[in-house]
Amino acid sequence: MELPIKKAIKEETKKEVKFKVENNDHLKTKMMSEKGYATDCNNALKKNSSNKSVPLCNLNNLQLRFLCPSDLLEVRALCRNWFPIDYPYTWYEEITSNPRFYSLAAIYEGVIIGLIVAEIKPYSKLNKGDKNILSSCFSKTSSVAYMLSLGVSEDHRRNGIATLLLDNLVSHLTAPENRDCKALFLHVLTTNKPAIRFYEHRNFRLHNFLPYYYSIKGTRRDGFTYVLYLNGGHPPWGL
Repeated sequence: MELPIKKAIKEETKKEVKFKVENNDHLKTKMMSEKGYATDCNNALKKNSSNKSVPLCNLNNLQLRFLCPSDLLEVRALCRNWFPIDYPYTWYEEITSNPRFYSLAAIYEGVIIGLIVAEIKPYSKLNKGDKNILSSCFSKTSSVAYMLSLGVSEDHRRNGIATLLLDNLVSHLTAPENRDCKALFLHVLTTNKPAIRFYEHRNFRLHNFLPYYYSIKGTRRDGFTYVLYLNGGHPPWGL
């Protein structure tokens, strides 16, 4: 399926990549040159990747930026191609415009080739099936992050792009302003072996089996919960 191609990034923005991190309702902007970013990209993967078989990111024109409303149709086309779940249109509106989502995209030659979407939630407001992620010793003010989506275009897989996106999310979640976030968790189909291997190689641990969790084309499918503990977080004793 041919995905929609967006216009190239404006010339004046080609020299820098902007990372916006929400901190106490303010956005801090950090800029670096494309040349410097390419070096940082390789260094980050060398330092942070726990799976040494993953090739290093070697796309010199790769950039990271947050999603914006104008990305909606492109992101929708990508997700329809990558995932078996049919997300409602409002979901795409939310992840491309609502600042509560950490929606980071990998851009190559002006086209989105990968993205990660996550949200920090109060632990007390999780669904019943997810409320046993943390030990009871943690206060009610603790929070956890939920990863809604992580995907990379097929032609660019096994280049370390998913690792780069995940590393950026984890760096955000372990920053001082997010020290109350004690875990990052996600749901995955039990049959999605490549994704399961990816997460297990990056220190996520199997936490829970979710029978009939997904509805895919009218069929109920089983899922797993995987958790990466952060900032001193840990599961209930015995798990």
